[in-house]
Amino acid sequence: MADKHEVDLGHASRGVWLVKVPKFVSEQWSKADGKGEVGKLRISKGGPRREVTFHMNEELRKKGRDTDIPGEYKFILSSPGAQALSVFSESSAEASSSSASGSQNQEEEQQSSTKVVMEGKVVQRAECRPSGTDSYMKLKKTTIELAHKPARSVRQLERAVTTTYKPVKDHKSNVDYEKKKKENYKRSRGEKDQVMDMLFKAFERHQYYNIRDLQILTQQPITYLKEILKEIGVYNMKAPHKNMWELKPEYRHYDQAGKE
Repeated sequence: MADKHEVDLGHASRGVWLVKVPKFVSEQWSKADGKGEVGKLRISKGGPRREVTFHMNEELRKKGRDTDIPGEYKFILSSPGAQALSVFSESSAEASSSSASGSQNQEEEQQSSTKVVMEGKVVQRAECRPSGTDSYMKLKKTTIELAHKPARSVRQLERAVTTTYKPVKDHKSNVDYEKKKKENYKRSRGEKDQVMDMLFKAFERHQYYNIRDLQILTQQPITYLKEILKEIGVYNMKAPHKNMWELKPEYRHYDQAGKE
């Protein structure tokens, strides 16, 4: 059984090219059959530099596209430099293994292993550039137009829409929400004697209160509540009961009432 981390180095000495291609070329290559021909590569031997050109298969360049892509490309060659680059391929395979112990399950006998093969080392870098043909210029124009095309567009209607949505000043759900909100927060002034009775009853239960708690208990506006509290209460400015209200000494009869 091959080990999961085993690497096949049978092609380690083989030289390969690392080529950068345009996105639309790689998309067309992915549409080709596994054994199909994607194009032909021509390498000229004359002159101080090699000239490499690529001609894509005519059927492949039109496959599944509204507009044709260029058919001729030129390779701009460059050296790999000081970097040591290699190309690897990976494939999964089922490997059978015999177990020495009869107690192991049959599922453990079938183990999936990953086969890694070193296809070669990079000896040449290249960039695949399309020739400046009419088909390439048309492709670039279409790409730029699609990139600048807005996702939404404004269209003028010939007649008013009467069957579906109509413009309204405000939706019913928003109106109901605002109405309910006003009802919940609406504070109407009660009789002063009734408010004072509610405050005295509250201070019979606790000696100190926050203004927000008193507002919840009495359901009165804060400004109106403060006017009454200034007459019967004292606002503490120091700890330990800072920002809390309590009754004035002359109104603190709740202890005696509790004893009676």
